[in-house]
Amino acid sequence: MTSTASSTDTRQDSAPCDPRPPWQRRLRRYGHTADPAAPAADVRERLAPPYTRPGPRLWAALGLPPTLADRLARWSGWGGPLLVTLVAGLLRFWRLGSPKAVIFDETYYAKDAWAIIHRGYEVNWDKNANDLILHSGGHVTLPADAAYVVHPPVGKYVIGLGETLFGLDPFGWRFMTALLGTLSVLLLCRIGRRLFRSAFLGCLAGALMAVDGLHFVMSRTSLLDGVLMFFVLAAFGCLLIDRDRARERLAAALPADADGRVRPDAHTAETARLGWRPWRWSAGLLLGLAIGTKWNGLYVLAAFCVMSVLWDAGARKTAGARRPYRAALTRDAGLAFLATVPVAVAVYLVSWTGWILSPADGSGGYYRNWAATDGRGGQWTFLPDWLRSLWHYEHEVYEFHVGLSSPHTYQSNPWSWLVDARPVSYFYESPAPGTAGCPAGAADKCAREVLALGTPALWWAACAALVYVLWRWFFRRDWRAGAIACGVAAGYLPWFLYQERTIFFFYAVVFVPFLCLAVAMLLGAILGPPTAPDTRRVAGATAAGVLVLLIAWNFIYFWPLYTGTTIPLDSWRARMWLDTWV
Repeated sequence: MTSTASSTDTRQDSAPCDPRPPWQRRLRRYGHTADPAAPAADVRERLAPPYTRPGPRLWAALGLPPTLADRLARWSGWGGPLLVTLVAGLLRFWRLGSPKAVIFDETYYAKDAWAIIHRGYEVNWDKNANDLILHSGGHVTLPADAAYVVHPPVGKYVIGLGETLFGLDPFGWRFMTALLGTLSVLLLCRIGRRLFRSAFLGCLAGALMAVDGLHFVMSRTSLLDGVLMFFVLAAFGCLLIDRDRARERLAAALPADADGRVRPDAHTAETARLGWRPWRWSAGLLLGLAIGTKWNGLYVLAAFCVMSVLWDAGARKTAGARRPYRAALTRDAGLAFLATVPVAVAVYLVSWTGWILSPADGSGGYYRNWAATDGRGGQWTFLPDWLRSLWHYEHEVYEFHVGLSSPHTYQSNPWSWLVDARPVSYFYESPAPGTAGCPAGAADKCAREVLALGTPALWWAACAALVYVLWRWFFRRDWRAGAIACGVAAGYLPWFLYQERTIFFFYAVVFVPFLCLAVAMLLGAILGPPTAPDTRRVAGATAAGVLVLLIAWNFIYFWPLYTGTTIPLDSWRARMWLDTWV
C-alpha cells in the first residue's frame, strides 16, 4: 500500500499502475469508466469514505518495525493533534501577562468581564481605572452605575472566568482567550483530519494556525473576536461530525444485493429519516454562543444551516435519490431549522440572564427599566417587561453599529484584509536605552509593539489557496472545498455590506481556521496523489515543505512584534514591509 496520508485524494482502491491510456484516466474524473463490465463500487465507500493511513514505505524509511508502525498509525488520529496543540499552547501561554498593560480594546472587555461576573451587567468605570487595576493588583472597588455597551455578554463571561480564577490582571483577563486559542488548534487538527480523511493534512492545518500571527495575537489579548472564532469553529466541527453520522445512517438503510454489495436505491434515499442528530443540535448551541459573543455570528448561522441541508441533499443524491433537493427540503430542512435557529435564539436569551435578573428600578442593567418608564404603553404590553426592555436595548445597539463611522487610525476596508494591508497596533512603546530591555549602548530608542498582523507568507499563500479551493468547488464539485469556501464567506463577505463603517482587520480572525484549511488542501494537491510517480511525489513534497518552512520562519521573524519584545528601532523598521503597517 502506498502512502496516502499526505494528499487530498482519499481514494483507497486506486491501482498502483493504471494500464489505461492517459486520455481515459483523465476522463475518469468526469465520471467516465473505461470498462462498463467492471463491478460498481459499494456506495457505502462513497457515503462514508475510510481514513487514509501511511503506507509501509514511510515506516520503512523511518526504520520502524511493523508492530510499532501499526500502533503509531492507530494513535496518529489523536497523538498528532495533541502534539501540535501542545506546541501551540506553549507559544500562547509563554509570558502571557506581558505586556503588563491594558492594551487596545482590553480597556473595555477586561473591565466589562469583571463587572458582568460580579453584577450581571456592565458598569461605568472611572477614567483612571486602568492604572488603579494595574497598580493595585486588581483590588479595586466595583462601580454600580450601569454602562451602555454594544456587544452581547457571552464573550465577557468567558473572559471573566479567567479573571475569577487568576484575578483582575493581564494574565487573568487573557487566560481564557489563550486557552480557547490553544483548543481551537486542536479542533482544527481534528476537523482537518475528518474533512480530508488524513491525519497528516489535519495536523498541517492546525500547525499553520498555530503559527499565524493574527490568531496568535488574538489568543493573547482579551478581545471578543477570538472567543467568537472558537465557537464558530466548534460549530463547524459538530456539523462535520453530523454529516458523517447522517451518511453512515443512510448507508446502513440502503439494501444490499446477493453479493452483499450496497447499491443506490431511490426509494430509500428519498424517504429515509436520519434521526434527531444530536451533533446538529450541539452546533445550534455553539452558534447561539457565537451570536451571544458578537452579532456577526448571525451570518455564520445562516450560512452553516444552508450548508448542512446541502450536505444532506448530496448524501441522498449519492444514495440514489432522483430528487435529492426535494427530499432534503421535506425530510431534513425542517429538523435542521429546529436544531439550529430556535436553539441559538434560546441560548442567546439565556446569556442575558444576569441583565434580566438585575433590578428593574433603575439600579440594574442599562435600559433594564425602559419598559416601565419610557416604554410604557403601546401594542406590545402583553410581553414581559424584561423582553420589551431587551428588545429596545438591542434596537439601540443595532442603530449604533450601522451608524458607526467615526474615523480610527487603524480602520481598514475588507478588500485589504486578505493581503495583510492594514494590521492593528495594540500596544507600542519606545523604551530608552537601558530600560525595558533596550540595550544600554543603543544609539537610539528601541521599539516595543504588539501588532495584530497575520503571518504574511501564510496569508499571501492563502490568497492562492482560495483560488484553488474555488476551482475545486466549481469545476470538480469537491464538497470539502465548498465547506472551506462557506466558512471563509460566512466570516468575511458580510463585512462588505458595511464598508462605510469603522471596521478592523482583526475581525478576520473568525475565518483564519478556514484559510488554514484552504492552504492545507493546496499543499495536499502540491504533494500529489498517492498513485503519482516517486519523482512527482518527491518534487511535490519538496515544494510543500519549502512553503511550510517559509511560513514558520516568517512567524519567527515577526515574533517580536507579536509578543511585545523590545528590539532596536532599526530592526522594527526592517519588519515594516509595507508603509501601511506603520
